[in-house]
Amino acid sequence: MDALSGAGPRRARCSLGAASPGARAAAAPWARFSAWLECVCVVTFDLELGQALEKSSICYLSFPDSHSGCLGDTQFSFRIRQCSGQRSPWHAEDRHYNSGAPMSLQREPAHYFGYVYFRQVKDSSVKRGYFQKSLVLVSRLPFVRLFQALLSLIAPEYFSKPAPCLEAVCSEIDEWPAPVPGQTLNLPVMGVVLQVHIPSRVDKPEYSPPKPCSHENLLPAPVILSSVHELDLFRCFQPVLTHVQTLWELMLLGEPLVVLAPSPAVSSELVLALISCLQPLKFCCDYRPYFTIHDSEFKEFTTRTQAPPNVVLGVTNPFFIKTLQHWPHILRVGEPKMAGDLPKQVKLKKPSRLKTLDTKPGLYTAYSAHLHRDKALLKRLLKGLQKKKPWDTQTALLRRHLLELTQSFIIPLEHYMASLMPLQKNITAWKTPPQIRPFRQDDFLRSLEHAGPQLTCILKGDWLGLYRRFFKSPHFDGWYRQRHKEMAQKLEALHLEAICEAQNIETWMKDKSEVEVVDLVLKLREKLVQAQGHQLPVKEATLQRAQLYIETVIGSLPKDLQAVLCPP
Repeated sequence: MDALSGAGPRRARCSLGAASPGARAAAAPWARFSAWLECVCVVTFDLELGQALEKSSICYLSFPDSHSGCLGDTQFSFRIRQCSGQRSPWHAEDRHYNSGAPMSLQREPAHYFGYVYFRQVKDSSVKRGYFQKSLVLVSRLPFVRLFQALLSLIAPEYFSKPAPCLEAVCSEIDEWPAPVPGQTLNLPVMGVVLQVHIPSRVDKPEYSPPKPCSHENLLPAPVILSSVHELDLFRCFQPVLTHVQTLWELMLLGEPLVVLAPSPAVSSELVLALISCLQPLKFCCDYRPYFTIHDSEFKEFTTRTQAPPNVVLGVTNPFFIKTLQHWPHILRVGEPKMAGDLPKQVKLKKPSRLKTLDTKPGLYTAYSAHLHRDKALLKRLLKGLQKKKPWDTQTALLRRHLLELTQSFIIPLEHYMASLMPLQKNITAWKTPPQIRPFRQDDFLRSLEHAGPQLTCILKGDWLGLYRRFFKSPHFDGWYRQRHKEMAQKLEALHLEAICEAQNIETWMKDKSEVEVVDLVLKLREKLVQAQGHQLPVKEATLQRAQLYIETVIGSLPKDLQAVLCPP
């Protein structure tokens, strides 16, 4: 198939809709495009090539496997690890975006997201008897709702008018403003304006998008997306509503979980819904919304020589029941079916009941939940179904419940962590700042008696046991490292402010050696560089004062040292 934007034909029938990152570096016109997308791929099934495609994971992930039987149009997504030698360079734009974005929506440096629009229809002119083609958007942004909406506009048009349509769309995207957290943007494409809000870490958890921008008279009226990333949780969790709390615990503890679904659409949405359960806590484990036996990491994930990795794996091929039956938790769901007013629920089953052939829907696990089930939530959801409440109302109820559950669990950790920070009165200008005290798990567990989750959550159960298991999970490690980093930066910022507010720098320098004075200059410069790179939370006035101090200190030194510190 002919490739787009000058990329040569690919053996794997995967053609690029935009230049590669390396090519874009030399070609400035694609700079804005790369703020949103890495590339656009077109994947066509080729009967003659067959397994010649196996070296290209993207090609296999762009097609439902033969067990799915997807006819017509379907959308799904996948996540793939970048090759070690092809990691995207860490640009200043990435750092700027990530500094303002919620942890769960930051650009990923080591993974790509693939958003797929697949069409399979009968076509007698094709040797196989079916037209099979996928349009794929590859990005490092986890904006599933935005890119699904974009594909809904592009793909149907592309399948009827291939190359000119795609090239025009890529050019339009190259005119889009960069995604800036906290901003509401108008994104024109194919005669439609998509209006989106880019989430910010200062947004309230239950942020509602702003009203349309009044300063622009846009024609046509913009299509307002309520979210760039949030899925319809109620629809995704239909068959597992009675086990949502157990699944939340499994996600919190970073447990290995296989989701076997009837199609890539169900698989990918359920996996993404599961990892979103922990918001605002960042999901620190690996996850694959759609995974196939042809993936380059198949052997890594299916080996029995070591414990299963901390991965949530979405699959559709029943073969995985056999290869992954040693995994501790397997969730099999079927096509959504209604049982009265409530969608038919999967049952909790012991792993020993897992059959390699004809495995029935169920959550196969030996795990016992630490917390009691919230029966009131299920009653409210059922009542909402009986009253035929809109599904977005049901989703809002479910999302609020999971948010409050996560916050109730995290708040005691945050309070205890904050108590480890040195007091501001102990941070003085001319002394090394005091250290953050170590996190002692036993001290934290003792603090729960008077400052535990029971203050904000009515659920009973073994909270202590849940925290003990959480301490062994990748999520505790990820949370602690991030909070410790933020506290260390805050400590550096307070120390810089203390130095800048000191009125006696000349007095301090009188009895100091040149080595000590030069050391102060170097430390101030280091803090200044960190602050200017948005790594230290300091005010602009503090930065200006620090620069003035550096000039004052250097001016007091001999000319030869000044020349070394300030080369021409």
